This record gives sequence, C-alpha cells and structure tokens, in this order.
Amino acid sequence: MSELTFADPHERDDLGAFVARAVRLEGDSVVRLRARRGLNNDSTDLIDAWVATPFDVLATRTVRGSMRPDDVTVSGNELLAALAIVRGETVDPGLPRDLMWRSALPPGQGWQVIDQLPAEVVSSLADKGLSVARENVGPHGTPPASLLDQTVLTVSSEGMEIKVPLRCLFAMSGMGFIGNEGPDERVRVTATDSWLRIDARFGAVVRRRHALLPLLV
Repeated sequence: MSELTFADPHERDDLGAFVARAVRLEGDSVVRLRARRGLNNDSTDLIDAWVATPFDVLATRTVRGSMRPDDVTVSGNELLAALAIVRGETVDPGLPRDLMWRSALPPGQGWQVIDQLPAEVVSSLADKGLSVARENVGPHGTPPASLLDQTVLTVSSEGMEIKVPLRCLFAMSGMGFIGNEGPDERVRVTATDSWLRIDARFGAVVRRRHALLPLLV
C-alpha cells in the first residue's frame, strides 16, 4: 500500500491546494509523487508532486514529508479526497496508476540560474495574455497553439538565451503560482540545455526548450 507521512499538517494542506488546482484544470489528472532528500543530502525528507497541465507544461510543488514507495502516480481526485478527509500524519494516496503518467521528468541537477524577475511583472504579463486568449478562443474552447507558443519573455545569462512562451505563464496562473505578490517578490528562471523552469512562491512550471525529434521507424 502507498503511504504519505507529513510531520506538519500545513505541508499536507499545501499539497492538497496544489492537487485541487490540478483537478480544477483537468478533472481526470494524475499526480506523480517522488521522494527526495533535501539539498546537500541533509536529513530533510521531501515529496515532489508533479502534474501535466492542459498547456503542455508540467507543474510541480515540493512539500516536507516521506512516502513509500518512493515513486508512484495516483489519481488526482483520489489523492485530493484522501488529503481532505484524513487529518492524521499518514495518508493513503490511492491506488497506483503509474501507466497513466506519460511525461518525461527533467533532471534533478545541472540547472543554471538565468534571471530573477519581479513577480508583479510576470503576473501582469499573464493577465494580459489571458485577456488576449479570451478574444481568440478556438473551436474547442482553448486558445490556439500559435498563441500559446508566442514568446512573452526573453532572458539571458552567460551565453544562454531563454525564450518563455505564453503557455508557461498560463500554467503558472492556472495553478495559482502567481498573484497578489509583494513588490520585492521574485520569480526565478533556470534552465538546462533541454529544459526551462520557472519557480514562484507556490510552485514551479517546467517545459522542454526543444521538441523531441520523432523516432524513425
């Protein structure tokens, strides 16, 4: 049986808020949970939660806690119900649904800090993008891919230039990672050769910088 253990009830509630946002964006979403040690292999046990958003962007949030097994995918609805009902330290996240996870995860190391942006600027850009999207909704009720792929930010550091597409800001807004920021709050942009990551106060979004080449048959 899978099991999550939280030393602090606030950590359980933070994970519940993250899962609730994911389920609101996509009702049949699944959540991948992975155990991790703290920075420099300190004694802190961490749980990384991952979801695939409708914007083709991954979202993640880390809480303090332990789990077994150390990597499992579960139903977002089942996990949300368990976190809401069970108020003790230990929670059964639901039946494993590992085959339903189809996204590659980024590496744990090798990230380069590109820039620290004012959170208010990122939030304003997201709001403007949402306004434009409402005026350009496609036949399925979603913005066209051409709009989502538009670059809204370009940041660079030490020869690495990173273009941030609108879909990343949509995912951040939809997951509740930005909004009501103070004037001194920052959003961190990091990258590897293949991945882009944007960290805000309540979580991060991650996306491949380059599309995978199709396999030749």
